[in-house]
Amino acid sequence: MQKVLIHRKVSPADAVVVALVLTIIYALIVYGREWQAAFHAAIDIDLSLYSLPYYTLFSAFRGVAAFCLSLVFTLIVGYWAAKSVKAERILVPMLDILQSIPVLGFLPPLVLALIALFPRTNTGIELACVIMIFTGQVWNMTFSFYSSLKSVPTDFSEVSSVIGLNPVEKLMKVELPFSAMNLVWNSLLSMSGGWFFLSVCESFSLGDQKFRLPGIGAYMATAVDRGNVSAMIAGIIAMSALIIVMDILIWRPVLAWAHQFRLEETPGFTATEPLMGNIVRESGLLRWLNAMYRRRVLHQSILREQSSQKPGPRLDPRRFTRSGWTPGPFLTWVGRLLVAGLSLVALYGTMRLAYTLFQVSGKLWSQLLFATMITFLRVVACLILGSIWMVPVGIWIGTSQHRVRVAQPIVQVLASFPAPMLYPLAIAVMFAFRIPFGLGAMFLMLLGVQWYILFNVLAGAMRIPVELKYAALLMNVPKVELWKTLYLPSVFPALVTGWVTAAGGAWNASIVAEYLSYKGTVLTTYGLGSLISVAASTENFQLLAACLTIMVAVVIVLNRTVWAKIYYLSQTRFRMDL
Repeated sequence: MQKVLIHRKVSPADAVVVALVLTIIYALIVYGREWQAAFHAAIDIDLSLYSLPYYTLFSAFRGVAAFCLSLVFTLIVGYWAAKSVKAERILVPMLDILQSIPVLGFLPPLVLALIALFPRTNTGIELACVIMIFTGQVWNMTFSFYSSLKSVPTDFSEVSSVIGLNPVEKLMKVELPFSAMNLVWNSLLSMSGGWFFLSVCESFSLGDQKFRLPGIGAYMATAVDRGNVSAMIAGIIAMSALIIVMDILIWRPVLAWAHQFRLEETPGFTATEPLMGNIVRESGLLRWLNAMYRRRVLHQSILREQSSQKPGPRLDPRRFTRSGWTPGPFLTWVGRLLVAGLSLVALYGTMRLAYTLFQVSGKLWSQLLFATMITFLRVVACLILGSIWMVPVGIWIGTSQHRVRVAQPIVQVLASFPAPMLYPLAIAVMFAFRIPFGLGAMFLMLLGVQWYILFNVLAGAMRIPVELKYAALLMNVPKVELWKTLYLPSVFPALVTGWVTAAGGAWNASIVAEYLSYKGTVLTTYGLGSLISVAASTENFQLLAACLTIMVAVVIVLNRTVWAKIYYLSQTRFRMDL
C-alpha cells in the first residue's frame, strides 16, 4: 500500500497542497525577517503594485496570529466564567470593562512598553500591532462562547451527570459541540473586527512620532492620505482577494465541519463539501500522511495495552459517584498568586488613573458628558437601524437551506471586509448628497457594526431544530404567527449577544468614524470618539484618560442594567430545552 501511494501519479490536489505549504513557509520566512529587522518607527510605504502582495501577507499573518491568541483566551476565560460563580462575578465585569476600552486606549501604553522592551528590532512594534488586533477580536468570541455555555439545554447537563462524564469529557463531547456553530460564526465576525482596525493598528501617531508597519492597512491609510485613487482601488482589490482566499482555505471548511453539531434529530441542512475538503480528500499525499499517522497511533496504543499490568475493567465505576473535579493544591496556589498579582497591578493602575483624573477641570468634564451623549445617540441609532433590516434578513436566510448556500459566501466576504477601507467611497457619496458629517458618521459606524447583528441572528436561525419547523408546517401555522412564536423567540438569545457586541463595536467604531483623514484634510464631528482620536494623536494623556473613563463607565452601566436584564430574559423565558 505504501509503495502504491508513493509511486502513484501526482494529482492536481497534491500540486495544490504542495504549493500552499511552500507559499506559507516562504511567507513565514519573509515575515520572520520583518520581526528581526532593525527598528524603524515609520517606514516609507511603497504604493507600487510590486509591494502590495507582501503587505497583504504581512497583514494576514498579523490577523491570524491575533485570532489564535483570541481563540485560546476565549476557551479558557469563557469556560472559567461560565463554570465558576466566583470567577463569573469578577471576569464578566472585567470583560465588560476591557470590551468598552477602544483600541486607541490600549495603544499608547502598549506601544511604549513593548518598544522599550525590544528597542533594537521590530519585535516590539509587531507584538503591539498583533495585541491591538487581538483586542478588536477577542471580546465578541468570549461573550459568544460564555453565552453558549450558559444556554446548554438542561437535558444535556443531566445526561452528562448520569453517565458520569467528568468536566473535560463534558466540555469536549457536549459543550464545545453545542457552542460550535455560534463560536465559528462569531470567530468569522471577530476576524472582521480585527480587519476593521487594521489601518489604525498599522499606521498611527503618538505625539510628533509616527509609527507605520508594512501592511495593507498602512498601505490604504497612506493612499487615502495622499489621495491616490489607483492605490486605493488596488488596496481594496488586494483586501478582497485576501478575504476570499481565507474564506476558501479556512472558513468554508470550518463552517462545513460545524454543521454536524446542529441541534436536531431529523436531517435538515446538508452542507456542501467545500473546495478545500475536495482537495484534502483527493490528495494522495495527505492520505498517505494520514495513514502513517494512524498506523503510528495504533502501534503506540497496542504497546501501551501490552505493557499495562492493571487488571479489572476499563471503566472505573467510581466515576459515577464523583461529585466533580477539584483542583490540586498546586493549581490552587497558582491561581491565588495570579489573582493577587493582577490585583496589585490593577490597584496601582487605579491609583495612577485617579491622580490623573483629579487634574481634569469641571468644565472639561461637562464637555465630555455632552460629547458622550452625542455618541450614545449615534450608537442607539446604529442598533435600531441595523436590527430593522438585519434581523429579518438573517432569519430569512438562516431558515432555508438553499438561501444559506447562496448567501453564506457573499455575507462572509462582505462582513469580513474592513469598513474603514470603504469610508472614502462613503464620504464621496455623502459629499455628493450634501449629508452633514455629523449624521454621516452614524452611517459610517453602521457599515461595520450591522454584521454583528446579522451573524448572530443567522447562527441562531440555523440552530432552530427542523422538527419544530415540520411541526409548524403540519399545523398550518400562518407566517406571521410562525415568526412571532418560533423564529423570533428562537433567535432572541443570539440576537441579544449580537446587540451587546454591536453596541461595543459601535463605541469603538466611533473613534474611526468621527475623526478621519481624507485627501490630506481631517474630517471631524463632535463626539466622544473624535475626542479620543485627538487625545491619542496629540499625546494628551489627561484627556485620553478622562474620555476612556467615561466610555468605560457608560458601557458598564448599560451592561449591568439594560443588557443584564435582557440577558436574563433570554436565558430563562427563551431558553430552548428539548
